[in-house]
Amino acid sequence: QVQLVESGGGVVQAGDSLRLSCAASGPSFSTYTMGWFRQAPGEEREFVAQISWSGAITYSSDSVKGRFTISRDNAKNTVYLQLNNLAPGDTAVYYCAARQRGGKKYDYWGQGTQVTVSS
Repeated sequence: QVQLVESGGGVVQAGDSLRLSCAASGPSFSTYTMGWFRQAPGEEREFVAQISWSGAITYSSDSVKGRFTISRDNAKNTVYLQLNNLAPGDTAVYYCAARQRGGKKYDYWGQGTQVTVSS
C-alpha cells in the first residue's frame, strides 16, 4: 500500500514562501504521477499541480505556474511544492496524491498540511 505524508505547512504573511514536502512509502514511487491539491474551508478540493513519472509538469493555471513549482526527487521518494509570493487566497489544506502509471485517477492521498497566509 502507498502511504503519503505531507509536511512544510505553516502560518506566513502575504508575499512569503513555503516549501511543502510529500514523503511516499511503498514500491514503485518513480512510476507514479504525483499531484498537489488544496482545499479551503467550505470549498471543494481543487487541483494545483502534478508531475508525471516522466517529469512532465502540469499547473492548474498561469497564476499558479508563475508562483508555484512542483518537483520530485525519486531517490528520496519525495515530491515538493514550492510556494512563492503567497496570498491569503492560497490559505488551504494542501494534499499530496499519487496516481499509478496507467491509472485513471488519483488513488492515494496524504493527510494534508495546513497553509495559512495572513494579509
